[in-house]
Amino acid sequence: MTTLAETATAAAPARPALLSARDRVLAYVALTKPRIIELLLVTTVPTMVLAAQGVPSLLLVLATLVGGSLAAGSANALNCWYDRDIDGVMHRTERRPLARHVVEPRNALVFGLVLGVLATVELALTTNVLSAVLADAAIAFYVVGYTMLLKRRTSQNIVWGGAAGCMPVLIGWSAVTDSLSWAALVLFAVIFFWTPPHFWALAMRYRDDYAAAGVPMLPVVATPAAVARRIVLYSYAMVATSLLLLLDHSGLLYGLSAVLLGAVFLREAHLLQLRVRRGDDVSPMRLFHWSITYLALLFVAVAVDQLV
Repeated sequence: MTTLAETATAAAPARPALLSARDRVLAYVALTKPRIIELLLVTTVPTMVLAAQGVPSLLLVLATLVGGSLAAGSANALNCWYDRDIDGVMHRTERRPLARHVVEPRNALVFGLVLGVLATVELALTTNVLSAVLADAAIAFYVVGYTMLLKRRTSQNIVWGGAAGCMPVLIGWSAVTDSLSWAALVLFAVIFFWTPPHFWALAMRYRDDYAAAGVPMLPVVATPAAVARRIVLYSYAMVATSLLLLLDHSGLLYGLSAVLLGAVFLREAHLLQLRVRRGDDVSPMRLFHWSITYLALLFVAVAVDQLV
């Protein structure tokens, strides 16, 4: 019987005979998944503004962003290295460098580990040890906890594995205060509850990809109605958690933003559930794209509320 890895290798395009220096650099950049890093950093800076209750040192912000980018790039590169067999099977990921055999697996592994070391050293020297430890924890949880242990074994993979994506807010807060606080944990929880609706919407769109790769994402193992119901439940938990910040650290501008943005998110979640019930075209990517906008605008509101 042909193995999944053999299928991926057979289906992948042949490795180019020659790569320009530019193409090689772009391939390694692609391993870090820059678009994911951008979203993570969008949550880091507003958290730092909230922690400082104003504008933090620009040098500190820059140092934190550099270290956070290196840490996220490390985790993503190591994820690509481990998932290279299934990435070649899934249409959504078949263009990744390892799936196309543009980068050797050993080189990708070394690249990811080196980025992790650089992130640790950079954060420890420019911010504090706590931030460096939290960055290491994020890398370890994403690579070992999610990628290696959870992703291919349970439909709850993204629920618990998504906690790694919540770590930038803790890193940003600790970079400013050298400690953690209740407000930082609230922001952590907002992203924790945001992640399942965000990713399950994407997984609904690419259900066949995950099924072909043998990855038990919730839309693969549950009915669309069950997935939509859980999306709605997590959306309510996310919006409710976002309002907890009003108890201490944030004011009217943030409160209005959280209510309005949350209302739109809940509307989109319920519309998806309604389309599933009716048997209409579900169009889950509508919720997926809005979820990105929601998170970005919510964290912008966190920062602006402190600055005005």
